[in-house]
Amino acid sequence: MVKVKFFASFREAVGKKKLEIKSIKNVDDLLKKLVKKFGSDLKKKIYKSKKNELRDNVNILINGKSMNSLEGLETKLEEDDVIAIFPPVSGG
Repeated sequence: MVKVKFFASFREAVGKKKLEIKSIKNVDDLLKKLVKKFGSDLKKKIYKSKKNELRDNVNILINGKSMNSLEGLETKLEEDDVIAIFPPVSGG
């Protein structure tokens, strides 16, 4: 199972801090399963309008590494991977 952690607005959309999901191939598969489970509010936060294109403000880390520095949505996920989904972080 992969472990998924949600932060800020994504946590609000799913109503959980974390969950575990079985049988996930890659990041794209994970996001589709999450949207199917949690509905349109999460979908609006992850994807641009009607396209299945990620919003620019979605950050996804796999075991602490940005999916963008790996294989993007095609990044394969393994048992015990930890995925963090969060909006941009700003400091002040």
